[in-house]
Amino acid sequence: MSLSRSWQTFRRMQDSVLAVAGLVYSGAVIQAWRVLPGPGHLKLERTALFPGMFLALSLAGALLAPPLRAALMRHLWISYRTGFGQSVISVLGGVGVLLGMAVFIFWQIHDGTHGGHYPGSAFSGYAAGIGLLVAESVLVRRIENDPVLRLRIEDA
Repeated sequence: MSLSRSWQTFRRMQDSVLAVAGLVYSGAVIQAWRVLPGPGHLKLERTALFPGMFLALSLAGALLAPPLRAALMRHLWISYRTGFGQSVISVLGGVGVLLGMAVFIFWQIHDGTHGGHYPGSAFSGYAAGIGLLVAESVLVRRIENDPVLRLRIEDA
């Protein structure tokens, strides 16, 4: 049997949110490099190296720590069963949260260009969130491969 249409929509929503987050992050990095003061190595540290470590830590924690992985899989399954990510409103809600975070990170960049704090923590926090989104996309596929849950998905 094939996966239910609602599961396919849920999986596409997970992947779409990850893609939007990546695009927002890429745009923020480009903007930061264009307008923030300081040498290139400082920009590289604050927009790629340190955030990359936070992304890796959140991804590794979510996938390798059994209690975290189980909690995230439970969250994904409950989200699917309650219909999140399967309607236009819930998808727009998820993308809306990402766009709200985009406003925040671009505001932090703007603040940094005008004498405020350098926005390294905003980049690191956003990257950690992307790590969790990557973990969710991976775990959605693990759920699909679980024989018991796959039967429930096919029957939905």
